[in-house]
Amino acid sequence: MNDEREDLITRITETQRDLGRLLARQQSALFSSNLTMRQLKVVVLLACSGSASGQDLAHALGVSLGTVTGIVDRLVAQGLTTRHEDPHDRRVRRVELTPRGAELVEQINSTGLEQYRRIMAHLDTETLRALDHVTHRVRAIAEQLYEH
Repeated sequence: MNDEREDLITRITETQRDLGRLLARQQSALFSSNLTMRQLKVVVLLACSGSASGQDLAHALGVSLGTVTGIVDRLVAQGLTTRHEDPHDRRVRRVELTPRGAELVEQINSTGLEQYRRIMAHLDTETLRALDHVTHRVRAIAEQLYEH
């Protein structure tokens, strides 16, 4: 990769990191939730997948099934997740978000999107068109690289 491309990539990623830090200073349900990082990861995984078995969660987190059981127990106690029998295999227990858990994820996402929209509202139309083009290109490449 040539020097200019590497410099541009570095500048862009540093700017995105700085933007993330600025946005993180704003009030968010994420920071008032009292979730540990592992609990948050489980909530996010469930928001993306709908439901998961304990084995699925253990694999995704890189921890033992016993560790996942403790994490899920605490999330159930907080009313964020529930367990139920897998309809296709009664030996498997599946975990999914409760309405309260789904609402927490929505609050976290909405706060970030609202903050981003507030910033974009101050951009001119030409810049918004360019940003639209670039973000679509970035998403298309990400889909090529990460969707299997």
